[in-house]
Amino acid sequence: MSQLHQRTASPPLVATLTLGCKLNQAETQQAARELQRRGCRTTDRPASADAFLINTCTITHVADRKARRLIRMAQRLSPDAPVIVTGCYAERDSDAVAQLGRVRVIGNQRKDAAAETVLEELDRRFGGPTATTTETLASAALNTAGRTRAFLKIQEGCDDVCAFCIVPHVRGRERALPIDDIVTQAQSLIDAGLQEIVLTGTQPGAYGRDRSDGASAAALIEALLSRTDAPRIRYSSIQPQDITPALLACWEDARLCRHVHLALQSGSDQVLRRMRRRYDASGFREAVERIRAAVPNVSITTDIIAGFPGETESDHRATVELMESVRFTDVHVFPYSPRPRTSASLLADDVPIQCKRERAAELRALGEAHRRAAIRDQVGAIHSILFESARAGLTDTYLPVRIEADLDLTNQIRSVRVERVDGDRLVGLLLG
Repeated sequence: MSQLHQRTASPPLVATLTLGCKLNQAETQQAARELQRRGCRTTDRPASADAFLINTCTITHVADRKARRLIRMAQRLSPDAPVIVTGCYAERDSDAVAQLGRVRVIGNQRKDAAAETVLEELDRRFGGPTATTTETLASAALNTAGRTRAFLKIQEGCDDVCAFCIVPHVRGRERALPIDDIVTQAQSLIDAGLQEIVLTGTQPGAYGRDRSDGASAAALIEALLSRTDAPRIRYSSIQPQDITPALLACWEDARLCRHVHLALQSGSDQVLRRMRRRYDASGFREAVERIRAAVPNVSITTDIIAGFPGETESDHRATVELMESVRFTDVHVFPYSPRPRTSASLLADDVPIQCKRERAAELRALGEAHRRAAIRDQVGAIHSILFESARAGLTDTYLPVRIEADLDLTNQIRSVRVERVDGDRLVGLLLG
């Protein structure tokens, strides 16, 4: 095991930077905690640093471009600092990353060794290892200052292989962590002062289907609710086919946040079949109805792809109509772009770019109108707020709220009655 070289009175600073999904954020946070435990200071913002760990995404060509830009920024900020690059872009196109120069590339299969690799590069930069003192390790205990919630990986990989998605190629097949390990990690985060655990993975709704020990999403959440002191647990990314009565019953415990991210992608059955999704539009609507019946006042958010190959105007209208009937709290819309090594990349990309943009703009505008209406509907409601700063935080339904009292409520969960709307944010009155 590498130890840090005692180069100055101040421990080395490592910038741990993340692009992409909550799973990436969970993995970066885990690496940062290990670096802190080993005597480093960390920051999750671009800054001059002694080393950089950059966790990349490759879900779209825009994500690839952001990764390259972030790597170059790190190189400009600290020309002599080692830059370690991992994540899905590094896995998919390691040669392109290496061509940026002065980087060390780690694929997803070795991502668990990212913190150790950073320490090795720091040792190399500053002249070799020396013993880390007990005092240094003590001062580098898990630092949660400024944090209120943590992302916790419960599984990775995906067996579904949707036509548009590169993730199965860069993350591999599904691999779920044991329930006992997840419970132990969650409790350690709560013991460190965090108020909310966000469960994440490539396919978290399918948790446990690769295991033979009876693990399931419902069993995992039941274990977390019964065996940890977590004030809030957020389990939001689910697919319609993963909704079971046992899972829905978990929301009877108020500590499980009333927010479900249910990816739609398209409201057209023809497009869904070409996407190789495992549901149709009526199945999606049924899943929404079951969730809303079991979880009163739940917030449902979604993802939609505009302009998938072969999408007609009629297909697009089907998506609009489904959005109108469901009325999501928030919608993330992505114009389709082909990804190499996906089956969709073999299809004719026959929807003109301008048409994709126009359809995406219409869907975004509709989603924003529904979001504004959902926010207005909260006036008069009482919510439990996790304050992420002195006077602002999130409801368990993932809506932003602020209060106007001169208080510092950071990392507290308090009850607030919504008094009015200010832009896209609720303004509330602290109760008690």
